[in-house]
Amino acid sequence: MTDRLRVLLIVSWLFGASEGLEAQNKPGKELGIKKASSIIKLDGLLDDPDWLTAETAKDFFQNYPVDSLPPTFQSEVKLTFDDHFLYVGIVCYDDEKPDVMQSLRRDFDWGLNDNFGVYFDPFNDFTNGFYFIVTPFGVQQEGLMSSGGSGDDSFNANWDNKWYSKVIRYKDKWVGELAIPFKSIRFNKADWNITFLRNDLKRNQVSSWIATPIQYIPASFAYSGKLKWKEPPPHHTSNISVIPYMAGSVSQDKENHEGVKSMNNIGMDAKIGLTPSLNLDLTFNPDFSNVEVDRQVINLTRFEFGFPERRQFFLENSDLFSKPGFPDSRAFFSRRIGLARDTADKIRKVPILYGARVSGKIGKNWRIGAMNLMTDEKKSLGLPMQNYSVAVVQRQVFSRSTLGFSVVNKQSLKLGEYDSTKFYHKSVLHEKIMADNDTLYELNKSNTVIGADFNLNTKSNRWVGKLYYHRSFNTYKENKNYSGGVFVAYNTRRLGVYFAEQALGKNFHADVGFVPGLDVYPGLLASFGRVEWKLYPKKGKVNLMGPGFEVNYTNTPDGTITDKIYSLDYFINFSNTSRIYFRANNTFQKLTEDFNPIDPKGDSTLLAGMPFSWDNFSINYSSDQRKVFNYKLGSSLGGFYNGNLYNANGELNYRYQPFGSISVKFDYNAILLPEGYGSARFLLISPRLDLTFTDKLFLTTFVQYNDRDDNTNLNARFQWRFKPASDFFVVYTENYFPEQLVSKNRALVLKLTYWLNL
Repeated sequence: MTDRLRVLLIVSWLFGASEGLEAQNKPGKELGIKKASSIIKLDGLLDDPDWLTAETAKDFFQNYPVDSLPPTFQSEVKLTFDDHFLYVGIVCYDDEKPDVMQSLRRDFDWGLNDNFGVYFDPFNDFTNGFYFIVTPFGVQQEGLMSSGGSGDDSFNANWDNKWYSKVIRYKDKWVGELAIPFKSIRFNKADWNITFLRNDLKRNQVSSWIATPIQYIPASFAYSGKLKWKEPPPHHTSNISVIPYMAGSVSQDKENHEGVKSMNNIGMDAKIGLTPSLNLDLTFNPDFSNVEVDRQVINLTRFEFGFPERRQFFLENSDLFSKPGFPDSRAFFSRRIGLARDTADKIRKVPILYGARVSGKIGKNWRIGAMNLMTDEKKSLGLPMQNYSVAVVQRQVFSRSTLGFSVVNKQSLKLGEYDSTKFYHKSVLHEKIMADNDTLYELNKSNTVIGADFNLNTKSNRWVGKLYYHRSFNTYKENKNYSGGVFVAYNTRRLGVYFAEQALGKNFHADVGFVPGLDVYPGLLASFGRVEWKLYPKKGKVNLMGPGFEVNYTNTPDGTITDKIYSLDYFINFSNTSRIYFRANNTFQKLTEDFNPIDPKGDSTLLAGMPFSWDNFSINYSSDQRKVFNYKLGSSLGGFYNGNLYNANGELNYRYQPFGSISVKFDYNAILLPEGYGSARFLLISPRLDLTFTDKLFLTTFVQYNDRDDNTNLNARFQWRFKPASDFFVVYTENYFPEQLVSKNRALVLKLTYWLNL
């Protein structure tokens, strides 16, 4: 090793200077694209004349496990286009070592499959975009990107659209051709930001066209090249897609002694391209019966658990609507629309009559979003007809930051005077405590939240942050109706520092949002801080490891400390993809309201004002994910309020390539409180079977046994993708009492959707 190279390595180790050794491809590197002069045949051969003359993106560089070397096997990419499609040609050099894959199921888990993807920002704003990925077996995944791809939550694989691909596996490489319709994406005619990412899982190597420091996501637009159009991409004056559906169902609710019911439904979604970068989404009488049911959880906290949104209507440009605020203080949470909890705290469907949504880009620096939906009256839940409206405008400032303003409104219609037998759902009521301590219920006919958000993303991703302030307004007038916070993160090769402050007034009400803290606290002031350090061993079986220290404080507005958590953790990433994680916590809580940790619906055993302090320790291990049998195991042991808690959780997976996989998830909790406070053992176990007969025929079946909810759920979903984005579904679901497996309710649904471009 030369003296010069030693100096470079030492400087890089100490300061992360330029985040590693000299990269071969720097951000902004140009890749030309020209229009095809002949027909491109999607056959996976790349022998058409236009492929032979297209510019090549090559010289990929590793991002993980090291960012100072090229990958063991290189990749190459070429692009061209015609009046209808953007074509991507991929060559991934390889050997005959078997590829790693879960199954032939679409929208696979990125980290558990060998794959290659194209990630592009067609607005040239380094903020939003699309990605399209294929595996060596030709399995597809597509998704949306937000926040410049700076975090794991910037990628949404639930989005679905029409595109085509063909992959051929050879002994020394695998070759893929992608055809992405211009009608499936939104774009400006200016140059695009673009990068390419390969996950070579069997070698535990991640590489990208633009060399990216190891601490950053290599698909981030901060580390992208520039796609230079020799001719502008086509603008289609007519860009209309209509997606009608037909559904029929048969159901029976034995628990409530109801007979067999049948129902037929028809409805429609539509996508209308107002401009190449602005889209209008419409839905009429939508049906989401084919959407996979939520994974159940054993929630031992005092806070509501937020499940992700999977319904297609809400997904495109969803960050515009869902990102205002912090994750635990969202002004808009789309699952509040069309879903509501009954008096037993079970989620029930509420019919959506129609919805309309305009979202996208206007000019270079502006994004807008406007949404309106109407839900029907639901007498069994005590809900009236309700109208939901959201409007957002966002301006890009500096290099990659944004400033946005939003309004969220819910209007309950035809309420009339308060009638406890008609409209009694808690979301339309306001409890008013009178002088004599009696409770008076008022109807809450409207709720509005307005706010401003500033999102910081520096050019290199080193600094990321957020500053927001929101206020709510209801039919009745109250003060202390604010929500605000600031978050700053600093991330280098070795050091990560994170800090946040948040303030919520006790009367901040976001009826269409997600603010679980205000269900527990009478307003709050919260602080968060974390410091972490990363180490990169040069030899041995460890790729990456490091410690972290974290502090969380929560105060009520009067200054009382209600929650205090100190955490110390350490992780180790091994070269065979396995990982181990240790964490120790010291927790203090002073309850702000009565609480029963064993049965939240039962009589409270822990009373407001009682202080508790405890320690606990946890360990989690995931095995080599490349093995056909792999597993994740975790356990924690220690205090829990005035007693003790033992937890064991994990997931066992076995895959039979390429036809499917079987897995079992489990979560076991043993709560041991002092005499008079109660003790309990809770078990959630969920076996799942994924069968993929072809890359267009899928059967997913899973069972969820949850003794805390006294329920066993069976869900089976058959999907036939007979054309791109067009499907036939058969869905069967049943709930049982777990002890004797006596049926509570059951339903069978058949649904046909067809994507038609006009």
